[in-house]
Amino acid sequence: MKDIKIAVIGLGYVGLPLARLFSTKFPTIGYDINQKRVNRLMQGKDDTLEVEDSLLQKAIDKHNFICTTDLDKIKDCNFYVVTVPTPVDKYNNPDLTPLYKASETIGKVISKGDIVVYESTVYPGVTEEECLPVVEKVSGLIYNKDFFAGYSPERINPGDKEHTVENIKKVTSGSTPEMAKLIDKVYNSVLINGTHLAPSLKVAEASKIIENAQRDVNIAFMNELAKIFNAMGIDTNDVIEAAASKWNFIKLKPGLVGGHCISIDPYYLIQKAQVYGVLPRLMTDARRLNDNMGEYVANRVIRLMNYKGVMVKDAKILILGITFKENCPDIRNTKVVDIIHTLGPYTKNITIYDPWANPKEVKREYNVEITNTVPQEKFDTIILAVAHKEFESLNLKEYQKTKSVVYDVKSVLPRDIIDGRL
Repeated sequence: MKDIKIAVIGLGYVGLPLARLFSTKFPTIGYDINQKRVNRLMQGKDDTLEVEDSLLQKAIDKHNFICTTDLDKIKDCNFYVVTVPTPVDKYNNPDLTPLYKASETIGKVISKGDIVVYESTVYPGVTEEECLPVVEKVSGLIYNKDFFAGYSPERINPGDKEHTVENIKKVTSGSTPEMAKLIDKVYNSVLINGTHLAPSLKVAEASKIIENAQRDVNIAFMNELAKIFNAMGIDTNDVIEAAASKWNFIKLKPGLVGGHCISIDPYYLIQKAQVYGVLPRLMTDARRLNDNMGEYVANRVIRLMNYKGVMVKDAKILILGITFKENCPDIRNTKVVDIIHTLGPYTKNITIYDPWANPKEVKREYNVEITNTVPQEKFDTIILAVAHKEFESLNLKEYQKTKSVVYDVKSVLPRDIIDGRL
């Protein structure tokens, strides 16, 4: 194992923390096609904020870690890890394009005896049925004879400084019993809490996808309860607190389900299940319900405005936060955009304040203007959409007109200053 030299393909929220961690034990090269991203990383700056700049700079200074867009620089590696995104298209069908391209990249550099491990979230069978045939075709090598494979699902939680990659327990697997043990040993060498060695790649792939599908279904149940109790005039959070006094109640809250995992991954299993003649009604209904919560929130706000006599047409609205979760710059698949789009036909006077999000990225991804500066004006309606820590110190009364509506999506504001919450 001492001769292992690692290349991590894809340096986003998953790849960079993993590459930096591997570099503490092995010579490691991070490869990405985004030159701007690579330049920033080599300056010791991670714009995703997943790796502290001091840790990144330390890894670079020790000459055990570099980032590059040059394919030739990873040809001497013998342990390749693929951490590219696995999105869905506009019809929510799995888009394996990034995986195909990454597999082509691997095929251009892999040599006899090398190992490739996939971490990208997929439905069971993708690694062996879709990715490795591409590696074989490009390289001319034969899977499980000339090169070997593994699957170790990523478990990165963006913005979470407690469950960082070195602190989590990771699932591992290998294409042969010998390779499974070696891959497991490599991961175990850098993880504090060790690994769980799965019996096959497909089992490892399936384990990842149900982690997020389970949360999606559970949150959908809470969102459905919120709709029911809101219609009844009962505070959902009060109900949850009361139910949580029972020892085996699973305490979750309703909310917007965005990001690149929970709101995406179930579609991969849904599609694959249908290929086998199984219609996963529970997961499908959960996805539909959660996807519509942004529109639901906006419509509740409109009803509250009408109830209080606040004119909806041309109203000045302040939305606090646009990232998919608190204290994190990640805007991928944020459902706050659905609130904005639902309110858009009624008013163009919508201000979005988010101290974490990059305004250029938001504009490019969603064609929405945001500001990183606290607004200095008053509004007809204020919607707390994301619970960033910066919002805790805001005195919302300073931004309210005499007659206004305050809506709390995250249920973190004092009850006496809000007109409604999810």
